[in-house]
Amino acid sequence: MNFIEITDINAPELDVFSRISETQLYRYYEPEIGIFLAESANVILRALEAGYEPLSMLVEKNRIEIEARPVFDAIEKICGREKLESMPIYTAESDIVTNLTGYTLVRGLWMVLRRKPEESVESFCRDKKRITLLFDVVNPTNVGALIRSAAALGMDGALLSYASVDPLTRRSARVSMGTVFQIPWTKATKEESEGTGLIRSLQSYGFKTVAMALTEDSTSVDSDEIRANEKLAVVMGSEGYGLPKEVIDACDYRVMIPMFHGVDSLNVAAAGAISYWELMKR
Repeated sequence: MNFIEITDINAPELDVFSRISETQLYRYYEPEIGIFLAESANVILRALEAGYEPLSMLVEKNRIEIEARPVFDAIEKICGREKLESMPIYTAESDIVTNLTGYTLVRGLWMVLRRKPEESVESFCRDKKRITLLFDVVNPTNVGALIRSAAALGMDGALLSYASVDPLTRRSARVSMGTVFQIPWTKATKEESEGTGLIRSLQSYGFKTVAMALTEDSTSVDSDEIRANEKLAVVMGSEGYGLPKEVIDACDYRVMIPMFHGVDSLNVAAAGAISYWELMKR
């Protein structure tokens, strides 16, 4: 294998692991498709199993035979021996890696992978019955948690507005436990995400849209009437402000989760898990 020992943290080939922002990786580093970083063996393995192409890797020396070995085996099995032997695998002592990144790596390994082209909204919605729309959810932890819940509780996919955080950011992918590679998702364009555009598009594809919002006409989330619809899109809003009023008004239903002790809202990830569970019931 192509092991390359690192002794100088300023080596330019390491820029991608620490000195180039995730936005730059996505938007500028490889404009046609882009690349992303995945960290920890669990997340990397799921990315490989989902068909993402590995480009390079950074591993702490003391992690090679424990966390990294299953990753090497997966690369050989999925991508072939030639890829495993040619791909740069940078290695370094733990203190050097910590100085490079500014903190201790999660499980001591990172991988750079090539993105896949994202589906159009119309193509993504085709043949799906239950999806969630993350409308301007900007916290990577919440995006990861919402996608993990959507996958675990049987949703068919996650659609994200343009302003929502990219699910392939390191933190989102890690919080999701790699489920961002196990459930279909796509991001809408800036133009598609303006105003009520995404709600209108979903309705034109046959979805009944369900806004998670506390309004005067909100229905309890355990509604048999709502569950009876063939196609549902559960719309989750941003952490601080929820959904814009125009989006709430444009949705077919407004749904709330009954709460007690004067609590008026839940974290968006917790609310998402409850709503996915209730609305997936048939």
